[in-house]
Amino acid sequence: MTDPFALFDEWYAQARETEINDSNAMALATADAQGRPSVRMVLLKGHGPDGFIFYTNFEGRKAGDLLANPHAALLFHWKSVRRQIRIEGRVGPVDDATADAYFATRSRDSQLGAWASDQSRPLPSRDAFMDRYEAVRARFEGGPVSRPPHWSGFRLTPERIEFWQDREHRLHERRVFTRQENGWNEGLLYP
Repeated sequence: MTDPFALFDEWYAQARETEINDSNAMALATADAQGRPSVRMVLLKGHGPDGFIFYTNFEGRKAGDLLANPHAALLFHWKSVRRQIRIEGRVGPVDDATADAYFATRSRDSQLGAWASDQSRPLPSRDAFMDRYEAVRARFEGGPVSRPPHWSGFRLTPERIEFWQDREHRLHERRVFTRQENGWNEGLLYP
């Protein structure tokens, strides 16, 4: 049996060499408490056997969906290598130390933007946002930018991982891994 995380690492490394932009981009699908779906692109910022991590403003729509319904799906689509990986599982917040450590690696402008943005809320004009950004920049002038209390990360712990490889004549290869109590069960799916 193959370790799905080792296979992910192999495919991800190949994609990082061939994708022109954002090889760590993934579609994140959520559903709100009423089951209404939503999907958007986010960036993978950490991964391993404990899950796949991304960061966001916890006052925005995606965080609201995830806090109300802690199940989600991820999709990596790497056109350059003609592969995709689908991941489904439970989602929960990362701990403060993990969020603080990642926030410290962001560019200063991105850190300031996290303070200035009311993510997903109506914005009267671009100038209004830039004015807020400038006010935040002045507030933190000459010092470090701390992580906002409303900004953190989520970790998706996979329950199912599917690896899809494009093949000629649409005779694609699909390998699926499902989490069991004692490890992973591996199987194939018809294309």
